[in-house]
Amino acid sequence: MTLILADTTVLNNFAQVGRPDLLQQAFPSLSAPRTVREELAAGERLGRVPVVDWSWLGLVDLRDAESLRAAALQRVVQAGEAACLAAVEARGGLVLTDDRAARRLAGTLGLRVSGTIGALARLVARQILPPPSGEILLAEMIARGYRSPVRSLHEVLSPFPSGRS
Repeated sequence: MTLILADTTVLNNFAQVGRPDLLQQAFPSLSAPRTVREELAAGERLGRVPVVDWSWLGLVDLRDAESLRAAALQRVVQAGEAACLAAVEARGGLVLTDDRAARRLAGTLGLRVSGTIGALARLVARQILPPPSGEILLAEMIARGYRSPVRSLHEVLSPFPSGRS
């Protein structure tokens, strides 16, 4: 099974619209490092992140070498992103992050990366979400503070699937 790790930014975007279940549908084996889960819980306690059901989200503990690597990466990115990058660098897989510095660093490390837009596009492409619903969710995320690189999923997924099998 391919390791797919999400950072706090992506999880928060789906929590903001009350739809973490969509991340589960897009990435059934999705996990997060313990650091990310702790960041999310802190945001919930402070009222910055809506409390939603993350019981399905896998939890990944970093191995010793990954922890050391994550500590080194924290010179460039925050703890949650560093943990995701270190684990995927060691084990392979995919990092879900919207953090610009983390995405850049992932690119220099040769890691596969996606984010909120990629998850929404995947949901539409797999016909889990109809295109109008994807657009509504994106607009809602933007209204709640997501700094999206696009204003419409049409910019990344064109043409939308017709809905036919």
